[in-house]
Amino acid sequence: MTTTPATLIVVDDDPEICELLADYLGRHGYRVFTADGAQALHSLRAEHAPDLLIVDLMLPGDDGFTICRDVRKHSDVPIIMLTASADETDRILGLELGADDYLGKPFNPRELLARVKAVLRRTRSAPPELPAGQARWVSFGNWQLDRMTRELIDLQGERAALSGADFQLLQVFLEHPAKVLTRDDLYALTRGRDAPPLDRSIDVHVCRLRQRLGEDAQHSQLIRTVRGAGYVLTAQVDALT
Repeated sequence: MTTTPATLIVVDDDPEICELLADYLGRHGYRVFTADGAQALHSLRAEHAPDLLIVDLMLPGDDGFTICRDVRKHSDVPIIMLTASADETDRILGLELGADDYLGKPFNPRELLARVKAVLRRTRSAPPELPAGQARWVSFGNWQLDRMTRELIDLQGERAALSGADFQLLQVFLEHPAKVLTRDDLYALTRGRDAPPLDRSIDVHVCRLRQRLGEDAQHSQLIRTVRGAGYVLTAQVDALT
């Protein structure tokens, strides 16, 4: 069976970078288009929406932060942000606005390719069948998770779709209830690679997940901070049949 290649949109004002990425990623089996912010947003409403956006933060006019914020109003399409800034605050803000990963400029195209593969692996549509022995439905606290559709269901039955990054992080907590997970644990289990030194992106993702669960991002009772150690899911987790 032939697999449809993933569609990527590169949003960058540097034509050389756009040409480089379109050529390099294209040679590795992806359909690559370049666009400005408005065109990228319009593409999300098309019949065949892109599978992933690669967005430069430092754009003239509407910068990458604005694009990321606007995209998240309409779509959970994964976003990898590119930044030439050495300021960690920019990376953290991008993640808070919904980016799934980031990469500093200058970068090796091979590393971007690895990031694209990793993000798509964890964010593309859920498989039609779950792994053997894994229940489709799981309950914890006042929530249920549908692992097939990657949706949260509250007590009123309202559904909310999770982004790939949020779903992956929640999955890790549900698979390790009542166990303290370090930042390095969470980074490795969600991204499949070791965390860079002093990286705080996991803290941002945990805060974002807490907000999706309707809790105070800084003082959650469901996902508690264990000072000096990491995070722990305190709720009982039950598989539903």
